Amino acid sequence: MYAYIKGTLEEIQQGKIVIDNNGIGYNILVPARVTSSLPAAGKQVKVYTYLHVKEDVFALFGFLAKDDLTVFRLLLGVNGVGPKGALAVLSAMTTDELRFAVLAGDSKAIAKSPGIGAKMAQRIILELQDKLNLTDVLGEKEDIGVPLPETGNKTARDEAVQALVALGYSSSEALSVVSKVEITADTDVEAILKAALKQMAFM
Repeated sequence: MYAYIKGTLEEIQQGKIVIDNNGIGYNILVPARVTSSLPAAGKQVKVYTYLHVKEDVFALFGFLAKDDLTVFRLLLGVNGVGPKGALAVLSAMTTDELRFAVLAGDSKAIAKSPGIGAKMAQRIILELQDKLNLTDVLGEKEDIGVPLPETGNKTARDEAVQALVALGYSSSEALSVVSKVEITADTDVEAILKAALKQMAFM
């Protein structure tokens, strides 16, 4: 019903904002981490929205980026995940962090979300692993003309991820940092590891 709402930001609360649009105040539920990225009250803001209607429930959920809304919708498609659960996941982690966790099979990272247990985290991975991919994470780099990491040398990349996990990093952290390394068909595991560890040193 509503693709987005644009107006004056009237109130900012933990997990909720109020936007005035033509004299109508919209209560919009947002991920908790979004509040730190909002402008000051009285400024203009645009949020992409999802309207949830069920029996006597009528609620608006809002996101600052279309990608966040897209991933929110994907989470709603997971059996057993409702709007509050999906919002909890996106409050605990960014969409990119969720992608890395899903692709790396890192259920522990997802289970840290409030109300999301180990079994539900595993179900999210199972149902979303074919719907999320690294090109979505790296799409912003592509848009600004930065070459994407070459994934043709998949074996070396995977071995580098496994090596980082063996060093104590989580699967999602390892996959995240390795995805930022420029990899060609001639790049070996050692070179990938050196580049990845160098990046981690500055994180």
